[in-house]
Amino acid sequence: MVALITPMFDDGSIDFGALKLLVAFHIDAGTKAIVSMGTTGESATLNQDEHIEVIRATIEFANSRIPVIAGTGANSTSEAIELTKTAKAIGADACLLVTPYYNKPTQEGLYQHYKLIAETVDIDQILYNVPSRTAVDLCVETALRLSNIDNIIGMKDATGDLNVAQALIDQCADGFLLYSGDDTTAVEFILMGGHGGISVTANVVPKQVASAYQFALESDRELAELTNAPLIDLHQHLFIESSPIPVKWAMFKMGKCNHSIRLPLTVLSQQAQAVLEQDLSNLGVI
Repeated sequence: MVALITPMFDDGSIDFGALKLLVAFHIDAGTKAIVSMGTTGESATLNQDEHIEVIRATIEFANSRIPVIAGTGANSTSEAIELTKTAKAIGADACLLVTPYYNKPTQEGLYQHYKLIAETVDIDQILYNVPSRTAVDLCVETALRLSNIDNIIGMKDATGDLNVAQALIDQCADGFLLYSGDDTTAVEFILMGGHGGISVTANVVPKQVASAYQFALESDRELAELTNAPLIDLHQHLFIESSPIPVKWAMFKMGKCNHSIRLPLTVLSQQAQAVLEQDLSNLGVI
C-alpha cells in the first residue's frame, strides 16, 4: 500500500489533476491500496475541508478499482470521530488512525480514544503507531486490548523496531492485520509474519515495492531480498529530511507533480537533492 503524497500548485493549493494521474499510476503499477491523507499526504498542514476533499477526490479517481484508506487520526478524539464519520460517508474502504500527537495520553487514554472511535463509527479501522512523530508509543499490550474490538482490524507499526514487530506477530490473533510503516525494515517485517506494508518508497517505485512485498508474503526470502536490495538507499534517503519533503521532491523530479510543499515544511535542500537524485538515476526513474 502506498502512503500517497498530495500534489500542490506553486501557491500551495491542491493539484487535483496531478492527484488523478497519481492514482492511475498506482493502479497500473499493482499497488494494492492507497492511503490518502496520512503523514506523507501532509495531513498536518491541510485544513479539515481540504483533508476531506483530497480523500473524496482520491475515492472518485480510484472508482472502486483499488481500496482507499483514509487517514482520519487527530489529537482530539472528537475531531477523529468526525473525520472518520465523514470518510465513511464519502466511501472510504477503511480508516487509518494515528495515535494522538503532542498531548501524550496514557496507555489507558489511547485505549479509550480508539475504543470510542470504533464504537461510534462502523468502518474498518487500522491503528497507526509512529512514536518518532507523535511523542507517544502505543504499547503492544494496548494494541492487544484494542485488537479485540471487532472493527479495529489491524495496525501500522512505524517504530522500525523488529522486536516490537515480533511481539505483535507472536501475540496478536491471526486475523489481526499487521502492516509495516517503516520502508527500511518492511521486507523483514513481512518475512517474520507481517501482512504487508504502507510505504513511502512506493510513491517512487511502486512496482518494485509491490514485488518485494509479494515475495516476502510468499516467504521467498531470497527473491524478496534480491528485489528489495536496489531500493535500500532510496528507503533511507527518502528520510534524509523530514518526510514528505524528500519524496515530494523525488516525485517532482520524476515529472509527477510540482515541487510545492506547505510551510513549515520546505523544499528539499540542495545538498540532499544531490543524494536523492543519484538514487533516482540509479533506479532509472529519471
